[in-house]
Amino acid sequence: MKSYNATLQQLLKFGLDISQIKDIDLLLEKILSEARSFTGCDAGTIYVKEGSWLYARYSQNDTVHSQLASHRKSVYTNITIPVDNSSIAGYVAATGSMLNIPDVYQLDDSAPYSFNRSFDALTNYRTISQLVFPLTSMRGDTVGVLQLINAKLPDSSVVPFQDDDESGIHYFAVTAANAIERAKMTREIILRMNRMAELRDPKETGPHVNRVAAYAVALYEGWAARKGLDSNEVDRSRDILRMAAMLHDVGKVAISDTILKKPGRFTPDEYDLMKLHTVHGARLFPDLFSELDEAAAVVALNHHEHWNGNGYPGHIDLATLTPLPGFEQPDGTARGKRGEEIPLFGRIVAIADVYDALSNRRCYKAAWDEDQVLEELKKDSGTVFDPELIEVFLESIDTMRQIAAQFPDAPDAHG
Repeated sequence: MKSYNATLQQLLKFGLDISQIKDIDLLLEKILSEARSFTGCDAGTIYVKEGSWLYARYSQNDTVHSQLASHRKSVYTNITIPVDNSSIAGYVAATGSMLNIPDVYQLDDSAPYSFNRSFDALTNYRTISQLVFPLTSMRGDTVGVLQLINAKLPDSSVVPFQDDDESGIHYFAVTAANAIERAKMTREIILRMNRMAELRDPKETGPHVNRVAAYAVALYEGWAARKGLDSNEVDRSRDILRMAAMLHDVGKVAISDTILKKPGRFTPDEYDLMKLHTVHGARLFPDLFSELDEAAAVVALNHHEHWNGNGYPGHIDLATLTPLPGFEQPDGTARGKRGEEIPLFGRIVAIADVYDALSNRRCYKAAWDEDQVLEELKKDSGTVFDPELIEVFLESIDTMRQIAAQFPDAPDAHG
């Protein structure tokens, strides 16, 4: 059992850590990881409440996923639960009551909720103890549910959750709920900016930008694992990259409808104007008040640069659109950035954006088969894309599939 001071320090550190995370998906992952660490449990799921439903946003299970590399953990699920008494999590969301269940297979017949055994049957896992908390904000709104599974002793034997766990997780839940509300507001502001772009360009859908952002984070995590980067640096960069990637094409709001909505091929002059969406996007962040401002400008400007230097807009002055000194080409244009001249976040989002564009239907094209998409990425490795990042992407393809399932297009998204 932890000392009072050790428990207090862990809880205070948790509150400080999550106050610095702006993106809701990374925040949810952090909440679940920290709650599991605090209670020493084997698994858990965090649900977000939307209307009368709970959506499982993150699920972690050390036993089931013990064979996966750390950066390839299963983070997305498609579990949806009604907010009612038909399940343990649904009951907690509906009543706002905490549940501490020693063995879910030994529920009393009078219990107003039931345990769904289908996950255990599918994975050959054995759920025993559960500690399930409502995530209730200071305003009294239930914004989600935190479900912790199988508390463990140091010898790995499963035991019921202790009373000390209940009091500590209560603090976790209140702090987490308020952080979730704050992060949802940030996400909504970003999505509103993207909806402006979507009004202009039907390809810029909410699912598209969410997928690109999630692909980008997964790719960064794989790259960071290869490089052995410090976990604190990785967490900070993931948070920033996630939001910056969602804004990669926001500069399209400045492009004429006659170009954005043209059904056929662009003329050379039209294509030159279209390429300026990178510059317009970067110009939306002229005053770098935060790391997010800087990252959003970097991603918007650089996600169409090519590894071999044949991308755009190249080494230009954002104010005058003229080449920077030393980067003029004979035709008066700026030389494209190449190799590691292209910032890492730009190289990452370039891959994520193309993968999503090829994998999904557009008004001008059908969705490509996955094999076709992956062959295209391999073909362009070392020319269009950073070859090492392509290797990492291919190694993480299972995670990319999970992300695609998490953010499907609406049936009529592309007309």
